[in-house]
Amino acid sequence: MRTVLLIFLFTQNLLFASAAGILLDANSSAPIANAIVSDSLHDVRSDANGSFSIDSNETLFHVKAYGYRPYTFRADSNQTTHYLPPIKVKALYLTFWGASNNSKTLKNILALIEQTEANAVVVDVKNEYGSTQFWTSFAQANAYGAHLKRTNRDIKKFIQTMKTRNIYTIARIVTFKDELQASNNPDYAIKKDDANQTIWRNHDNMAWVDPFDKRAHDYTISIAEEAAKVGYDEINFDYIRFPAKTGLLYSKKSTQKSRIKAIESFLDEAKTRLRKYGVFISVDTYGNICWAKDDNGIGQTVKSLAAHADYLAPMLYPSGFSSGSFYFKYPSEHPYEVVYRSVKTIQDRIPSTRVRPWLQYFRDYTHRKKEYKRDEIQAQIRATEDVGINGWMMWSPSSKYSLECLGDNSYCF
Repeated sequence: MRTVLLIFLFTQNLLFASAAGILLDANSSAPIANAIVSDSLHDVRSDANGSFSIDSNETLFHVKAYGYRPYTFRADSNQTTHYLPPIKVKALYLTFWGASNNSKTLKNILALIEQTEANAVVVDVKNEYGSTQFWTSFAQANAYGAHLKRTNRDIKKFIQTMKTRNIYTIARIVTFKDELQASNNPDYAIKKDDANQTIWRNHDNMAWVDPFDKRAHDYTISIAEEAAKVGYDEINFDYIRFPAKTGLLYSKKSTQKSRIKAIESFLDEAKTRLRKYGVFISVDTYGNICWAKDDNGIGQTVKSLAAHADYLAPMLYPSGFSSGSFYFKYPSEHPYEVVYRSVKTIQDRIPSTRVRPWLQYFRDYTHRKKEYKRDEIQAQIRATEDVGINGWMMWSPSSKYSLECLGDNSYCF
């Protein structure tokens, strides 16, 4: 009887185990407060001393701390002190078409990362059309042909290349703008408010799915899970918004409150389903989110997104701001001020460690048609350093970057 009782108690301890420890900065050994420690079902936060304790019947745990790489440990390893590697992410965008293992675009980016302090890539895992970078196990997307134009035939090799070089990987996933999904599911595609209620398409002839519809949420999050499974460090949701257009039909009445709630609901579900992979979640926004007092009609505010995502990624392209912004007739001629002032104005709503903006690496498309070269690019980078945020992501639509613009100088990375 005593033997049976001991076995029962041992089994109970396995089923209701706990993990406790302390989280320290790998460089300074300083304690890391407010880090998220999670199993697949729930999470806890570390205290001011970096200490944590989590009850769980699992043995694998993930740690997410802002400004650090994702970290994983096993409770059965008996390790109680964990050293997290810090990182200030400085990412180069890699197009969908450049994301094959042998592309010249990828080789150029890898060479630049070797020669500069760039340390990350943002990769199109699901593009605006709805195609996926690699073959996934998500049957619904494959049934629509999402895999047919895939640009990477060996995703394990791709991820291994990145990890061998210690490159931080961000999976860009276009959310509600999705021609394949919308055309195959007209019942929850966004429609015109006309007699025929035809599917609405924007200026580049791409259809969108309804952000109110849970089926649209499930679809994109399922692809995000595929990216997490293969080893991406972060999921970056782009077009996670309503179209900036009035007069469209949705499944619910579109109000500021309902739009914000829909985006928050999506992020909550994403956080729940991605928790077991330990990936960070970032959200792309318009640059003017930093200045707007409402949701811009698209369901995004700094406050709402900060409460539901890890990182905020405003697109602070100087060319994206209208004449008169920042009291400049041509904001594109003042790249430093645009980035610095935009971030400064939201520091009361989200900590700087959780802001990582998109920067402009392309020709000004507004009045002056100014070329963005070394001075303009370095000015933006310098602004991110001076305002104290957690790095940046560089957007070149063609993923063409040069050492001349990104090379070493006193302000470079």
